[in-house]
Amino acid sequence: MSGRRSRGEDGTALVELTWLGLLLLVPMLWIVMSAFEVQRGGFGVSAAARAAGRAYALAPTDGEGRRRAEAVARQALADQGLADAPLEVTVTCTPYPSDCHQGTSVITVRIASRVDLPMLPAVLGGDAPSFALEATHTVPIGQFQEMDQAAGDAPPP
Repeated sequence: MSGRRSRGEDGTALVELTWLGLLLLVPMLWIVMSAFEVQRGGFGVSAAARAAGRAYALAPTDGEGRRRAEAVARQALADQGLADAPLEVTVTCTPYPSDCHQGTSVITVRIASRVDLPMLPAVLGGDAPSFALEATHTVPIGQFQEMDQAAGDAPPP
């Protein structure tokens, strides 16, 4: 045993810990970022449904209501950083499906969209994975509605 040193395992624990940390940290980071992206999308579609229902109910006609509902829904998604997200606005009314602004109609607005999950390239096969989101909001048309000033109605007090 003269002058020969045995090779120890000094420092291997640090290397193993580093590799193990990277192998666990990267997937955990992706999961957290994906959860935040889905939560942001959830806030967006919820706000979009609420705003679209309100805009539709306050519009003077169904056609104008649809235009306003789509515009405010797009703006609500953009406020959450989802300006490029796909958007589908569906409006249904009961008990008068042909005229939502009649009597005591109840308007239901459904917003459908999706968010793409981050950091997964298309190289892994097909499109980037996404998460579908949907929200609804129901607005009753009350007995008291905004009237057209041009029709000769008196202005509100």
